[in-house]
Amino acid sequence: MKIRIEDDFDLQKIAESGQCFRWNPNDKGGYSIVAGGRALNISNSGTEGEFEADCSEKDYDEYWKHYFDLETDYKGLREKVSKEEDSFLYVAAEYGKGIRILNQDPWETLISFIISQRKSIPAIKSSIERLSALAGSRIDGTDKYAFPTVDQLSKVSVQELNDCGMGYRTEYLYQTAQNAAAGALRLEEFNKLDDQQLLEALMELKGVGIKVASCTLLFGFHRLNAFPIDVWIDRVLKNEYNGHFPFEKYDPYNGVMQQYLFFYYRNMEKNSKKVGK
Repeated sequence: MKIRIEDDFDLQKIAESGQCFRWNPNDKGGYSIVAGGRALNISNSGTEGEFEADCSEKDYDEYWKHYFDLETDYKGLREKVSKEEDSFLYVAAEYGKGIRILNQDPWETLISFIISQRKSIPAIKSSIERLSALAGSRIDGTDKYAFPTVDQLSKVSVQELNDCGMGYRTEYLYQTAQNAAAGALRLEEFNKLDDQQLLEALMELKGVGIKVASCTLLFGFHRLNAFPIDVWIDRVLKNEYNGHFPFEKYDPYNGVMQQYLFFYYRNMEKNSKKVGK
């Protein structure tokens, strides 16, 4: 089907924004996506703002539209950034135009970001694919596998996790899955918490520090004010904001601004623009 999207929407920028690990380039210049127990191929049609997707209108309306967060006006959010008051973020937002915060499953996001610690993107993706093939359900009509449910992951042994390349993260994943299966961890209950309470609850989990918790908050629970700090954002704060980002100015969308900053700073060597100009 053809999809018309008037707002900011750039497949490549979303894929490279660090929030998702099951987006892979397809042979049509777009992406093959696995999410929510579904598989989708989507690519630009050649007409600006128009995309081709191999899903039904019903599936698009009931799942993918929400997954891509098309209910949120990202163009409007970018326009909140003043060139005069914050020239660096203005340039970053223009460079990152098209990034959206996906509505991803909290369980998959939590496990994926536990896996992501001290791993390269290709290694993260490989581990997640191996784990999905091992324990997830095959998606009808495809050769792809859904991410394992709590019950499915809880049946994976320590050795099998090691065989998927989890390394020291094996202990964290195994314990998290066992706790969730036993009912000691109920992520659905976390939705009732405010952002700070949710952050603290996530950090009580074994192997979950502030970065993994913040990423899960933003990318899994879609708390758009969450502001994960990794090596790139840490450099941004130190080098461009003297350690003090104006969070109050962009509340409750600091997480969107974080994505613009992260994407721009990580790709600055490719960017011919001068910072602040």
